[in-house]
Amino acid sequence: MKIETAAPRLEALGSPSRLRIYRLLVRAGEGGMPVGGIQDELGFPASTLSHHLRRLVDRGLVTQERQGTTLVCRADFLVMNELVGFLVDECCSRPSPSSG
Repeated sequence: MKIETAAPRLEALGSPSRLRIYRLLVRAGEGGMPVGGIQDELGFPASTLSHHLRRLVDRGLVTQERQGTTLVCRADFLVMNELVGFLVDECCSRPSPSSG
């Protein structure tokens, strides 16, 4: 993953509200969670939740699928693993310039 891809994804997770939503979706697993369930669990107003979900979707961290009248949100685990891999590979595995 390039830093230009990772930075906006990390920025999106920098909001406490979006991080709470993302954590909930990760915990929900591959089946995801309907938007209404997210709202019930976290207590966000519909417009606020919609705004935060849009940011997560736009950054590729969350996918959405319409199932009849229900909109199901899922954490994209491939993207999550790539982002964690980027952090480990690029941020944790090399000594910092000041430690040398």
